[in-house]
Amino acid sequence: MASASPRCTSVRPPALLAAVALLLLSVTAVRSSQGDKEPVYRDCVKLCVRTNCTGARLRGFQSAQPQYMALTGWTCRDDCSYQCMWTTVGLYQAEGYRVPQFHGKWPFTRFLCFEEPASALASLLNGLACLLMLLRYRSMVPRQSPMYRTINAFSLVSLNAWFWSTVFHTRDTYLTEKMDYFCATAVILYSIYLCCVRTVGLRRPGVSSMVGVLLILAFTSHVSYLTFVSFDYGYNMAANVSIGMVNLLWWLCWCWQNRRTLPYWWKCGLVVVLLHGLALLELLDFPPMHWVLDAHAVWHLSTIPVHFLFYSFLIDDSLYLLNTEKMGVKVE
Repeated sequence: MASASPRCTSVRPPALLAAVALLLLSVTAVRSSQGDKEPVYRDCVKLCVRTNCTGARLRGFQSAQPQYMALTGWTCRDDCSYQCMWTTVGLYQAEGYRVPQFHGKWPFTRFLCFEEPASALASLLNGLACLLMLLRYRSMVPRQSPMYRTINAFSLVSLNAWFWSTVFHTRDTYLTEKMDYFCATAVILYSIYLCCVRTVGLRRPGVSSMVGVLLILAFTSHVSYLTFVSFDYGYNMAANVSIGMVNLLWWLCWCWQNRRTLPYWWKCGLVVVLLHGLALLELLDFPPMHWVLDAHAVWHLSTIPVHFLFYSFLIDDSLYLLNTEKMGVKVE
């Protein structure tokens, strides 16, 4: 088993750190963008709301609105904002200017009630891949395996995060945005706990329990600050990148130490490198192709196959731990 403070002199990702720094610099602190600041957009929204969102016209809008739109909370004002967004985009393109963002997001073509169809579909597929592999894990790994309960809990946290990611990309509201952000942070923190249990906790459960408490306190403080003090997008990104780097380096240190004893170590190493490397796709930040597929959607789509490799590692490792426990062999 790896020691509590493994040496990491062989793990040096300067290129990754540089790219992460660029990602942080690209984050804005507020959800205000060039498009929604334009007078033509604001005047268009005001006129549309005044004309269509009161009295008989509002009742007409509500009676003609599809049920699925009403159930997902689309209002007359939302529809005005959507129509005026495209009016503004058309004016920008006619003048030869770059397509602007609105409220921190690119303009997307709405499909049924889905605000960002590609990202919503990608989030759903990630959730389905996670669920499929969790069921496979449960069918192949006996409950007696030392990591069984921790991995099941991690999977449930991940499924919850992908559920809220799908909801958020379907309908961006104050609640769905917060749940998407908070649940994503919870996955990263639980991944650190998963790593702690695997590398330290099997031999020193008291240490992993203490780390778990600290992670819960960190999550509570993070959520409280963003909820009650300021929802700072730059801070949220910096916090997630920081804990993500802890997760990355800890797993890579364990992989390096066990590369000669565990034949499946490379699966874990490849997964953590892929997950953090693929997140850098966000740096591309291009206007959506066909007003559907942007860099964020590409990132989510690219992570779908990673679930299969990660759970393959978890299955191999859980069976290894079970066998070594039965034989009374010291866990590595």
